[in-house]
Amino acid sequence: MKRLILKDGYSPKLDLLQTEIAIKYVKDTFEKDLAKELKLTRVSAPLFILPSTGLNDNLNGYERRVSFDIKNINENVEVVQSLAKWKRNALAKYNFAQNTGLYTDMNAIRRDEELDTLHSAYVDQWDWEKIISKTDRTIAFLKKTVRSIYKVLKKVEKKVCEKFPVLQPSLPDSIFFITTKQLESMYPKLTPSEREYEICKKYKAVFIMQIGGKLKNGLPHDGRAADYDDWNLNGDIMLYYENLDIAYEISSMGIRVDEDSIIEQLKAKGEEDKLTNQYVQDVINKRLPYTIGGGIGQSRLCMYMLKKAHIGEVQASVWPQEDISLLEKYNIHLL
Repeated sequence: MKRLILKDGYSPKLDLLQTEIAIKYVKDTFEKDLAKELKLTRVSAPLFILPSTGLNDNLNGYERRVSFDIKNINENVEVVQSLAKWKRNALAKYNFAQNTGLYTDMNAIRRDEELDTLHSAYVDQWDWEKIISKTDRTIAFLKKTVRSIYKVLKKVEKKVCEKFPVLQPSLPDSIFFITTKQLESMYPKLTPSEREYEICKKYKAVFIMQIGGKLKNGLPHDGRAADYDDWNLNGDIMLYYENLDIAYEISSMGIRVDEDSIIEQLKAKGEEDKLTNQYVQDVINKRLPYTIGGGIGQSRLCMYMLKKAHIGEVQASVWPQEDISLLEKYNIHLL
């Protein structure tokens, strides 16, 4: 994908003030409907944590974490990169019941992000996590949960378009499921991102499953941390965004590692040194519940629902001045 996608003739459906009003409506409506559908309770989450807890995530392994010192704390703290591990601990700490869970606003800073049409240095998403049983650790249960989330997406899109009639719904009736291996077989000569584009353009809403393990070509479809998602039971919800003609990830989610898969995946990535940290030991020794969870991009969702051409139209962040000037020539005005 080009760093900036620019199209002649773009005209925002909503002006800046209307956009701010619509952003709040989308966020309020979605989190309320998601909580009801998945039986989730909102909780507070940290912006930064102590690295010694082992609760921060490596993401793809190359991102530099943002850290700083705090008076009276002997260890530098780190801005969270993901709350996947923290949420699982919180479910145990707060004594959530099986088949219930939590959600929270997650904010982070990605200092190594390539700033483009879809990516910002500022991350905002709903992080959610739910306790399940050992027997729920199946593809069938994963698909059932994805369909529940997609049902919420459809419901919210309908409400948004009714409140702001200038917007038109574009989500298909159902979501299509495919594994990364099946996708590789369909498009063996394409890159992973090119495969995502082709399948999304064909089906409009797709859940691409089993991300992290090696494919037939010896490479993973995409990087995934070894110690939270089970690579056989995870995936990304992706949409085709016709306005920009791109495949558009809205959520990364999955059933979390158990006492066996966490060992297998850490060994597969050569990260056996993590086997001794507290979080990993808690998973191995079954001190944490079995869970399913994920993140849903708040700005990504607003951008899609409000038909915007740049993520900076729905979130306040920082951008290169040359980007701001160029975007204004294409009638794209950032918050």
